[in-house]
Amino acid sequence: MYISVRDRPATGEESRSGTTVTTPPVGRVVIILGVVSLLTDVSSESVSAILPLYLTLVVGLTPVAYGLIDGLYQGVSALVRLGGGWVADATDRPKWVAFLGYGLSAVARVFLLFASGAAGIAAVVTADRIGKGIRTAPRDAMISTSTPAEHLGRAFGVHRMLDTIGAALGPLIAFGILVLVPDGYSVVLVVSLAFALAGVALLGLLGPDVRSRREAAAQSGPTPPPFRWRDLTDRRLRPLLVIAGVLGLLTVGDGFIYLALLDHGGVNVSWFPLFYVGTNLAYLLLAVPVGRLADRVGRARILVVGHLALVGAYLCAVLPTSTAAATIGTLALLGTFYAATDGVIAALAGRLVPVQARTSGIAAAQTVVALARMLASAGFGLMWLLLGPATAMIVVAGLLAVAILAAASRVRLLDTAEVTP
Repeated sequence: MYISVRDRPATGEESRSGTTVTTPPVGRVVIILGVVSLLTDVSSESVSAILPLYLTLVVGLTPVAYGLIDGLYQGVSALVRLGGGWVADATDRPKWVAFLGYGLSAVARVFLLFASGAAGIAAVVTADRIGKGIRTAPRDAMISTSTPAEHLGRAFGVHRMLDTIGAALGPLIAFGILVLVPDGYSVVLVVSLAFALAGVALLGLLGPDVRSRREAAAQSGPTPPPFRWRDLTDRRLRPLLVIAGVLGLLTVGDGFIYLALLDHGGVNVSWFPLFYVGTNLAYLLLAVPVGRLADRVGRARILVVGHLALVGAYLCAVLPTSTAAATIGTLALLGTFYAATDGVIAALAGRLVPVQARTSGIAAAQTVVALARMLASAGFGLMWLLLGPATAMIVVAGLLAVAILAAASRVRLLDTAEVTP
C-alpha cells in the first residue's frame, strides 16, 4: 500500500515493515517555511528598499560610507551563521533555533521605529542581520531533511518563490505608503513590524519540528553520531566553499547596481524602490524552473553558470543603451542570477556533508558568501569613488567572467560528490 507522508524526510520511497512510504517532492514543511519567509521578507524588504536612496540622498552619505553600510547589511549575519548552525546540529532542534532568529529580527523592527540617523539605522540593521544569520541555515536544513534528494532543487525553488513574493510585495507596500503618505516612513515601519510578528507566530504555532538526526535514524536504523567540527573539513565541501568565496568577492550589492541605473539617467528617483520589485519578479518567475533544471543537469553547474547573468546585469546597468532597455535588462538578469544561486547553494551544501553536520554545512557555505559579499561591497564603494560607476562595473564584470571560467572546471566533481544519509 502507498501512504503519502508530508512531514517526513525520505528519499523518493522507503520500505519498512512491508509498507512503502512515498514523500511528495514539495511537502508541508517547505510550504509553511515558505510562507514564514514570505511574511518576514515583506517586513524586511519594505524597509531595505528605501535604505540606499535614504542614506545617500537624505542622510547624505558618500558612496564609500554607503558601501560600508551595505557591506554591514550583507556580511554581519556571517558572524553568527556557523554558531546558529552548530547549535541546531548539536541540539537537533533546528526549528527553535530558526524561531530565535526570526524573533530577534522582529524585535529589531520595534527599535527601528525609534532609530534615527545612520548610526541608529546601522545598529538596527546589525540586529536584524544577526537574526537572519541565526535562522537561515536551520530553516534550509529543515527543507533539505524533509525533501527527497532528487527534488531538492525544486523544493528550494518553491521556498524561494514564496520568499520572493514577500520580497516583491515589501517594496510595493513601501512605495504605496509613501505615495499616499508623503514622508510616511513611520507608517512603513509599523507595517513592517506587523508582518514580522505574523511570521514568528506562524513558525512557532504551525512549523513542524524537523530533526535531521532523529529522522535519519528512523530511515536507516542507527542514530548518526553527534556533530563534530571536523565534519566541516570534508573534502566534498571544500571546493564549494572556495568557489563560493571567489565568486562572492565579485558580487557587489544590489543597491550599487540600482544606483548605477540612476546614474545612467532618465529614471526618476521616486521609482527607486520598484527596482527591487522588478528583480524579485524575475526571481519569482524563474526560481522553480531553474531549481528543477538544477536537479536535472547539476546544482554546481547551475550555481556557477548563473553568475554569467550577474556579469550581464553589471554591463547592462552602465553600457550606453536606452533607459528602458537598461532597466528591464538589468533587473531581469539580476533576478536570473538569484534564481540560479540562492537556493541552489543551500541544496548543494546540505548534501556535501554528513547528516549530523547538515545545518553547519549549509551555514558554512552561506557564511563564506556573506563575508565575501561584505568585502565586495566595501571595496566596490572605493572603486566607485576612484573610477566612476561605469568603469568600476565594467572592471568587476571582467574579473567575474574570468572567475566563472576558472570555477567551471570544478562543477562536475561537485555534482558527483553529493551524499545522502
